[in-house]
Amino acid sequence: MKKLAAVAIAFIGLTVQAQERKMERQELTPEQRVELQVKRMTLDLDLNDKQQKDVKTLLTAQHKKMEEAKTKRQAVSAEDKKPTAEERYALKSKRLDEQIAFKGEMKKILNEKQMAKWEEHKENRMEHQREQMQNKRQIKHHKSMR
Repeated sequence: MKKLAAVAIAFIGLTVQAQERKMERQELTPEQRVELQVKRMTLDLDLNDKQQKDVKTLLTAQHKKMEEAKTKRQAVSAEDKKPTAEERYALKSKRLDEQIAFKGEMKKILNEKQMAKWEEHKENRMEHQREQMQNKRQIKHHKSMR
């Protein structure tokens, strides 16, 4: 019984902690998120002042595009309207074009060593996101089996 109580308390603590993290993330403005991202990149990639300024400008523009796309997705979602296959293709193609352009701009800002490290970090983040999505799917599937 004591073990069960300890597990329940630990679970509650983790849940509260996760909710607090979500709340902290939501309270940051887009400008604050960009500023923090530039600082993390400065630490990871040893960016100079000009690179920091250029990266900040690029990230700010990217965040604006992301916010606009999010607003459009929410509007479509609110209408309960599913995009057609052609619309999904166009959206994915546009997103990939934007990623290619972003990477091209980053290549102009970073030197070869920094670019290699940035791409390595990016791949690690993507792998982490894939793992999280897979875990969420497994949990969702597990809950539906009950």
